[in-house]
Amino acid sequence: MKSKTIKVDYLARVEGEGGLLVKVSGKKVTDVKFNIFEPPRFFEALLRGRQYSEAPDITARICGICPVAYQMSSVQAMEHAFGITVDGQLRALRRLLYCGEWIESHALHIFMLHAPDFLGYADAIQMAKDHSPIVQMALKIKKIGNGIVGLVGGREIHPINVRVGGFYKLPTCQELETFVEPLKWACDSSAQTVKFVSKLPFPDFERPYEYVALHHEREYPMMNGRLCSNKGLDIEVPEYENHFMEEHVSHSNALHSILKERGAYFVGPMARYNLNFDALTPAAQSAARSAGIGKGTNNPFKSIIVRSVEMLYACEEALRIIKEYEPPEKASVAVQPKAGIGYGCTEAPRGILYHRYRLDERGNILDAKIVPPTSQNQKTIEQDLREFVPPRLHLTQEKLTWQCEQAIRNYDPCISCATHFLKLEIDGNAGEGGKCEID
Repeated sequence: MKSKTIKVDYLARVEGEGGLLVKVSGKKVTDVKFNIFEPPRFFEALLRGRQYSEAPDITARICGICPVAYQMSSVQAMEHAFGITVDGQLRALRRLLYCGEWIESHALHIFMLHAPDFLGYADAIQMAKDHSPIVQMALKIKKIGNGIVGLVGGREIHPINVRVGGFYKLPTCQELETFVEPLKWACDSSAQTVKFVSKLPFPDFERPYEYVALHHEREYPMMNGRLCSNKGLDIEVPEYENHFMEEHVSHSNALHSILKERGAYFVGPMARYNLNFDALTPAAQSAARSAGIGKGTNNPFKSIIVRSVEMLYACEEALRIIKEYEPPEKASVAVQPKAGIGYGCTEAPRGILYHRYRLDERGNILDAKIVPPTSQNQKTIEQDLREFVPPRLHLTQEKLTWQCEQAIRNYDPCISCATHFLKLEIDGNAGEGGKCEID
């Protein structure tokens, strides 16, 4: 059989520049490379020599979709180094801020980035022609999430109100109460979203993943907890680097993170859901069961259902926090810098985000380590394609290419949170198979 080439100018609906090479010999995939060629931005180096107080604002610039996650991991690491505990209503406000980010990020991915794959549209603009009410609902949900981030965080993109020890300024009860009715609507709309996405056509594909996520005894994890997995991992955050390591591969400018004991692992909504189902609200649990995923699923294509369930949870949790809010006496607790090492890990919309800082006695950052979710999912993405492609080589080049793109977007990869460009190439040799390129 002659080699075949499928070429797409670019894959939109992901953040950043990267590529994927899949080599096929006969009916066997012989090589997969998730090639991230975007130049590194050296944020860890930029943090060296900076004051601890600058870390939340600097790290927030790493991502325009999940800046809250970067802020929260950084401030928690600093607070850990200084022996500070932020609890009560200050902690609740931080959780509310995180809810806002989950709402806006999940709404963006579900409707604008992922749903077009299932419905056969190139993008959300094309989808809106036939599904205008759905797209309008998505934009309204996202606006509510952005509004919460704007109020609590100081602005919607790259918020500036978070500081080590708490906040610079507290919202008033009246300001928070303006979100009560919108959030009630968002809860209903999120429940409708779960029903809508549960009816999408899902490829038959499952793997025995190792899921890694935070686990908290009393709540669905966002900001605190132990690092756990479904295969025995159960550690405190400061033990992270005893069990995880990053390695450089020649085909990627992003380091690959692996478990030292077992290799690739899976972070994100699927991991949180499979490990923490019982911590969801009754309404979120009921919606998930009605959607057919029960207490867990191993089909990454159904991550769109899981994100919808988490979006419902985040709306309910935000509503609860607002209704129970009592303004604290002060916007922050006292901070006294000292030399030490601080560790922080929170649940970004795409998965665990680990920060570690070493500080001198004045609170200057001597070195920093940041491990984002997409770095942790890279090897799992490669393994998915290795197993996903062979049973589907009989498909037309167009259909196979489409499904490979869709498999990548299951993870909502955030390569740089800047451009939207991915290159996929499936290269067939030995006279069989074919060659698929997605530029």
